[in-house]
This record gives sequence, C-alpha cells and structure tokens, in this order.
Amino acid sequence: MRPHLVTAIALLALTVHFSAHAAPQNHSAHHSAYGGQQHRAIKSLSHEDVEELRRGGGWGLAKAAELNGMPGPAHVLELKDKIALTPDQTTTIKAIFQDMQRRAVAKGEQLIALEMQLDHGFKTRHITDQRLRALLTMIAQAREDLRYIHLSMHLKTPKILTDTQISQYNILRGYK
Repeated sequence: MRPHLVTAIALLALTVHFSAHAAPQNHSAHHSAYGGQQHRAIKSLSHEDVEELRRGGGWGLAKAAELNGMPGPAHVLELKDKIALTPDQTTTIKAIFQDMQRRAVAKGEQLIALEMQLDHGFKTRHITDQRLRALLTMIAQAREDLRYIHLSMHLKTPKILTDTQISQYNILRGYK
C-alpha cells in the first residue's frame, strides 16, 4: 500500500474515532414524544381536536365508509356543483348534514366534558380506580356514539345519489 494512502486511512480512522467521542451526548433520548402536550387544557385532546369536535366535524371517524366509496353529506355538499346535485337532492342532503352536525356537536361536547373530568382527576390526584373505570366507559360510549353518528350518515347519503354521482364523487375525492 502506498504510504500516503496508509496515512490518509489512519487520519480518517482517527477523525471518525475522535468525532464519535467528542460528540455531545444525546440527553433527549429519554424525552417523551408528548413533550409540550402537558400544557394542553385537556391533555388527551389537541386544540384542533377540540375545535373539530365543537364544530361537529368528522374527526376521521367515518373513514371506513368514506374510503370505501360511500360518501357523506358534508363532502357531497362541498362538491354539489361538480357532481350535479339536483335541488331536491341538495335539500335532502342538507337536512341529513344538519341532523348529523347537530347530533355530532352535542356528542362532541359530551366527549370533551368527559375528557376534562378524566384530566382533572389525574391533575388533582383525586381519581380512584372505580372513577377511572366509569369515566373510561363513558368516554368509550361517547366516542362510539359519535362515530355512529358520522358513519350512519354515510349509509343515508348514497341512497340520495345516483351511481354516476357517487362515481364522480369518488374520482373528485381521489379515491379512484
């Protein structure tokens, strides 16, 4: 081997060795991905989650229907001109949407209140195992009810549309 090549390899090895040992230790390896979330009003819900629930938004709860080609009322109304809804269809789907939104807002507020109770119980250290189980049961029921509200509208909406409108909807939404 040539002497300058041996010297270059030795220098490279020394540089790598000293760089690895001189690098600052990563103390953040123990930091939680939750860092910063301790400042939330409700630790288990982001500000965006709360806003979505308060406005009756879908919160991703109807993906099982939406991504399987069964439109819901909110997005159908957004695309009404592009899928050529008739005035009668528009009126019917608006009524479905308003019913869904009214029910989803009420259930969303209930879910927020329950999550606040859970958060408060841990914050004050006054939560018992029995209260924890009760709150978790109520939270699970509220989430189930909320998901049902959104998914059930995906059962109603396609009945108002033609196959062509549903197909166009799915194309416009990027599912086909």
